[in-house]
Amino acid sequence: MTKQTALYAAHKEHSAKFVSFAGYELPIHYGSQIGEHHTVRLSAGMFDVSHMTTVDIHGAGAMDWLRHLLTNDVAKLSDGRALYTCMCREDGGVLDDLIVYRMAADRFRLIVNAATREKDLAWMQGHKPAGVELNELLDTSLIAVQGPDAVKLAARALKEVGQTLPIESLSRFAALENKDWFIGRTGYTGEDGVEISLPDEQALALWQALNEQGVNPVGLGARDTLRLEAGLCLYGQDLDEDHSPAESGIAATIDINDPDRDFIGRETLEDHKMFGGRFLQIGLVLDGRGVLRQGQTVERVGRDIGRVTSGSFSPTRELSIALARVDKEFLGGCDVNIRNRLIGAHIASVPFVPHGRARE
Repeated sequence: MTKQTALYAAHKEHSAKFVSFAGYELPIHYGSQIGEHHTVRLSAGMFDVSHMTTVDIHGAGAMDWLRHLLTNDVAKLSDGRALYTCMCREDGGVLDDLIVYRMAADRFRLIVNAATREKDLAWMQGHKPAGVELNELLDTSLIAVQGPDAVKLAARALKEVGQTLPIESLSRFAALENKDWFIGRTGYTGEDGVEISLPDEQALALWQALNEQGVNPVGLGARDTLRLEAGLCLYGQDLDEDHSPAESGIAATIDINDPDRDFIGRETLEDHKMFGGRFLQIGLVLDGRGVLRQGQTVERVGRDIGRVTSGSFSPTRELSIALARVDKEFLGGCDVNIRNRLIGAHIASVPFVPHGRARE
């Protein structure tokens, strides 16, 4: 049975068009996906991402276990700081990509993808040592406020609902907490912003306070075009169990600085980090008419060299962009098979829209 978030009624009031995603009925847009996209790039928008899974880890062995479980090294973190990482199989395939926050030496919080919830929890439980406790947060909402005005407007809205956390002084990839409220200065759009975790029963009041400050709701459609412009990976498309992080453009999540850290998949992942894997990720911009989409074949001189993993029309740049996984490095142009027609494309730097570019 499809689930609904605590903000479902608010989405209906804003005339949301819904779609089923990861077992939830979620808004894909509220009337204009492109308009919502521009709202985030130019001011601020808010997303209901309560379908995401939050897992708290605590215990004396929490840090050592996470250093073994994850590809990035949580030992780099001080209290209140976060990093982006992957959780991989022994062969280097990506089980999930996630954000991990350190709140104390023995207490961490993980935000994992909704579509991989059951797999992730089973993997963590199967590898969890004695002395470490794992708890999934339930009855909790997650609201992401993103855009150049996001932090300023969110701070005002928080005061309206009685929260005085000093988020404007919060640095990027840092977090604050106050009892059941947790705020991280992270996001999935390439813009500044915060992600606010709070009890379900208080979510509607914050949503309404944000809206009164001029923060408009944004659906999954614009969330996808925003993250693609920012060059951010989507699990199940740009990341999967058949490819390592390095083969998916996020080798930076593999930390091999400590030679004694024995993390899962290290042998393969270290090799891919240093020398490259079987594939590499590139950015593409279409030269002709059409739209780049997942699954389209990338060809060069008549040879199939890879596939588009994520593609869409970019509202900011007003052209078609894509992330693609190819089996060889090359410079210049290529062709993409779009509906049995070869359309020219060229390699482009990623992110396609660097931070702040939309406002230049």
